[in-house]
This record gives sequence, structure tokens and C-alpha cells, in this order.
Amino acid sequence: MDTKQKIKTALQEAEIYRSQGLITEAHAKYLNAVKIINSIENLKNKDSLLKAIADKIKALNITQEKVDKGPTTPELSKKAQDLIKNLFTFSDNKDEDAAALEGAVALAKFGQFDRALNELNGLLEKDTLRVDAAKNILRCYLASSSADEAVNQYHQWHAGDLFQPQQLETVRGYLEDILEKRGIEAKLPSPLGMAAKAKAVEPVLAIDAPSETVETEEEFLDITSIGITFDTGPRKGKMVEFDVNFQSGSTLSLIISKKDNDLIEGLAAGMKLKEVQFFSPIAIFNGAGVVVSKTQIKTGPKQGDFCLDIRIIST
Repeated sequence: MDTKQKIKTALQEAEIYRSQGLITEAHAKYLNAVKIINSIENLKNKDSLLKAIADKIKALNITQEKVDKGPTTPELSKKAQDLIKNLFTFSDNKDEDAAALEGAVALAKFGQFDRALNELNGLLEKDTLRVDAAKNILRCYLASSSADEAVNQYHQWHAGDLFQPQQLETVRGYLEDILEKRGIEAKLPSPLGMAAKAKAVEPVLAIDAPSETVETEEEFLDITSIGITFDTGPRKGKMVEFDVNFQSGSTLSLIISKKDNDLIEGLAAGMKLKEVQFFSPIAIFNGAGVVVSKTQIKTGPKQGDFCLDIRIIST
């Protein structure tokens, strides 16, 4: 095994250990990667790699402190997690890899982040799923820990060579838009040259998108939030904006606080939402959606909250 592959293997093993909650083992693997990197004098991106690993170790230390100070997050049994994957995978797609992605997202929606991250990291090896898997990994970090860990993960990807430049640029734009909406400033280096980066930045458009446009672009059009105009209830006639917590194709998952249940208590599976505004990093468009499911989360960090799945549909 050449040195480059040894570094890659050590980092992958560290991430697997970290996703399983094995902090000590993950820490040891990161230190092993540092040792290998320092043994090479003219390694490309050496400083960036070392910084990314240092950030990972720092995040591990923060996680360890949280574990030491507070109770652990309830985790469901593997059997219960498998049931979640089966019940909340709505796609008719028969592709095994695509189904695996949707299953991992289902786990994340219900707070089973460790297993979700483990499965999503495995899907990074699939070129066709890499970008979608990366976006949902970042979403897991944002939901389960902090924005810092999501940013650190991006820096590690930037320092490595798993992603093609355009793939990583797409991921960077996705994370940048989420952080901006939250008022968080973070430096996310672009994998593209300045000229290419400038070319990639386009003005946000506000359009009434016909249904075929949505369906044609659903594989790569990221929705970061949606605005629903309610027909009934306390906000009748008004638009309420919700963050999109996870996305699988045209299905958007929203985690609604139990405190805001009155906003969605009238929604039920199969109900059509006629006036929905979709916000993405490159466009704002009006369309429609259908409620796929509304489920109260029974365990985990989001216990008591509601998971609302909405699919973008033809108007």
C-alpha cells in the first residue's frame, strides 16, 4: 500500500470509528494519519491536511467533553432503525444505491445520526451519489452537533482528493447558503480557480417554475427552505417559512418543533399544498407539494418534534 493510500485509509477508519461513537479509537487513527503525513517532506496540501485533521481532533475532544458532562443521546436498536428505514423510504426507485441513500436520510430524520453518518460516508465512494451523500452528511452535523463540525468536514474534503472540483464546488455552495441563512460566517475555500468561481456565481432568480422544470432538475436542485401558505389554521392566508432539514430527490423533510405543532396540525398524508415557495441557492420558485407523511419523533434529540415530509409535485 502506497503512502497516499495509507493516509486515506487511516482517515476513513477514523471517520468510521467517530461515527460509531468510538472516540478514543478515532483519535488514535487521526494521530496515525498525522504521523504518516509528517513523514513525507513534499506532500501536496500537507498543511491543509494537517489543519483538517487538527480540526477533527478538536471536534472529537468537544464531543468527549459533552459525553463526560451529560447523558448520552438515546439510540434505537438496530431492529428499530431498520424499521424506520423501511417505513420512511418513499421512493419507487429500484436502484440499490439510491435506496441506500434514502434509507440513510430516513435514519437521520429520526435522530439516528451515528448510523446515518456511517452509511452516508460509505456512499461517498459512489460517484453518482457522492454530492447528495455529502450534503446530507453536512446536514447531520448541523442537526446533531454544530456548524463548526460541518465546516471542518468540508475542509477535510477540500484537503483530500475524493471529490472532483465541480462536485466539491456544489457542496461548498450548498453549505455556504445554509450558513448564510443562519448568520454564520465561515471561510470555505473553493476547489475551483477564481475565474471559474466567479463564473459559477449567478444571481438568484425568482420564477414561477412549471412542473416539468422542477422534475427535470430535481436531481441537482437543492432546496434549503420552503414557504407554505396555509388555507386554514392560525396562519390562514399567510406564508410561513420552514428550513429543509434533509432532502432525498424531490422529497423534502422538515423537522417541526412540538411548540409549533399548531401550525401543521391540519396537515395530513396525501394533502396537497397548492401554494409553496421553494428557496434554493440559485433560484426562488413557486410550485406545489403533497404531504407524504407527518410523524412525531419518539426518541433521540428531537423527541416530541414532528417530521414532515413533502414531495414537490406537478401543479
